[in-house]
Amino acid sequence: MSYVRVSVRVYIDNSGVYQEVPGILCEENGVRFLIEALIDYFLRYYRVRSLSWMKKICQAVEMLLDYMEANKGQFADAEALFEAFAQRLSSGTINSEGRDPSGLYWMGKGTENARALLFCLGEFSAWMYKNRYSSVQLNPWVEASTYEQRLAWTAHVNQNSRSLLGHLDTAEARSQVCQKARAIKMPSNTVGSGGAVKAFPDSKIRDLLFKGFLLPGRSKKDDIVDRYDWRGICITLLLNFGGLRVSEPFHLWVGDVHPDPTDASRAIVFVYHPTEGVPPSDIRGPNGRRLATRQAYLAMRYPTYPPRVLGRRGYHAGWKNPRLDNDEEKYMMVHWFPTDGGRLFMQAYTFYMLQRMREKIDSKEHPFLFVSFRGEQHGKPYSIQAYGDALESAVRRIGLPFGRAYGTHKHGHRHAYGARQRRAETGEIITMRGLHHKSIESQSVYGLPTIEEITERLEIASKAMASGTAVPLMSEMDIFLEEALHDRMYGRNKR
Repeated sequence: MSYVRVSVRVYIDNSGVYQEVPGILCEENGVRFLIEALIDYFLRYYRVRSLSWMKKICQAVEMLLDYMEANKGQFADAEALFEAFAQRLSSGTINSEGRDPSGLYWMGKGTENARALLFCLGEFSAWMYKNRYSSVQLNPWVEASTYEQRLAWTAHVNQNSRSLLGHLDTAEARSQVCQKARAIKMPSNTVGSGGAVKAFPDSKIRDLLFKGFLLPGRSKKDDIVDRYDWRGICITLLLNFGGLRVSEPFHLWVGDVHPDPTDASRAIVFVYHPTEGVPPSDIRGPNGRRLATRQAYLAMRYPTYPPRVLGRRGYHAGWKNPRLDNDEEKYMMVHWFPTDGGRLFMQAYTFYMLQRMREKIDSKEHPFLFVSFRGEQHGKPYSIQAYGDALESAVRRIGLPFGRAYGTHKHGHRHAYGARQRRAETGEIITMRGLHHKSIESQSVYGLPTIEEITERLEIASKAMASGTAVPLMSEMDIFLEEALHDRMYGRNKR
């Protein structure tokens, strides 16, 4: 049996509207067929799960198909097969002599990736079993040990405390759920502090913007508009000084940037929900009423450009359901930190729009703010991958290594924003609103000191101890209470 991953357009009615999802096309004994259960599964969660999630499911299913093909007749039941499959995901299939008779030649996926793939398969198979797709659960439930019941009870109660409908879940129902555990045990995750994520260094941001994004072959003699990649500078400012996630600037429309009414030199940027956000009012629907959503607006005026969250390949831009600043119009506002970032962005935005004009790009084809200036993609919406490539070139141009481990990757800029707020002690609530988190717990990774900060603090403490200087071990409140107690005990005798 052979297979290939394909893109599937599904029409559910006669409206002509389709939904596009990834699928797996198989061929066996000359017959080709799609795995229909997989398509139905994606359609069920199409609006609440991301394209990357669908791809992860496909990857897991494809690896399982490969494993089944390489091990025909080796297992008596699906459970035994899945248990062996789980082991090979973690360990790989290459033996100590460097050989693999199965022909798979898998390298070990590592604990975290193996757990993610196994979880995807377990949930998918359970869904198939529940919906009677003539299959058995690959990872059925069995009675749990007392230890597992305790862990499951803790996890379930913790989940329900954050659920909007958690109070409707009865203790009896929780008990029934928590008395079960997966038959196939997932490999345990290694435990870390969560502090491995590095932020882009503040000391290098100026070099990145005005040396890294200096276009090759340009010099101070050239017009300032043509000298720099102002588009890359604008996106970087939104991430580093605005705290946006890397996908969020790619949902911006041309009309989403405004001068601040209190200070025209500073920009106000509204990032609307890509489908539910309120659209401009320049066109009306067939009934003469204003269109309710941006998705409807795009369908009416730019039918070949759906919201980017529903797009595929390079056109796609994710959306992680951030906290919105306005629930009625469904947008979040960029909160600049430091606030001068808003002024710098306004200048860069002005130069970028001049670049668009010189490239003869207008908003008649689509409304998206950031566009490509090159080749066949000229005037098309700019892709996240293209920005990542431009950022890597800019980082290397100023002599820095590129990657997550150095904080120079595109995700390092949002972490720089969070780390900057932590150092400035703006407070958890302000940081949460700046990062547009729905929960304070979501920003815990931004509150952790970096390895360099830990090393520096321990070095200072070590030198203080070596020199005989007292290292402060008590908080200001501890010192206050100790002095108050001392005065209470001995103060009267001194009078």
